[in-house]
Amino acid sequence: MSWYRSDDFAPLMLIVSGREQPTAVRSLREVADALIAAWPIDDGKEYIAAVKTCLDAIQGNIPAKTARAALIRAAEEAGIPVAAFVH
Repeated sequence: MSWYRSDDFAPLMLIVSGREQPTAVRSLREVADALIAAWPIDDGKEYIAAVKTCLDAIQGNIPAKTARAALIRAAEEAGIPVAAFVH
């Protein structure tokens, strides 16, 4: 699985406080970017699990949808609203 492709990743929008626009997440690369560059906390249990899960998915050890689910749990932990796209 390429971490730049979004074939098996249902897109999300994260509404991160302090940012003018929502953050679109359409691939594992964008999951990694959101977790590393845009996350408001870096010590939550779900955040750490999401980082590890994203790395596992990038390496092809688990499906991208597992990393997506971990990102949603980390967002809930951090109080970040998540909007899913219907496609």
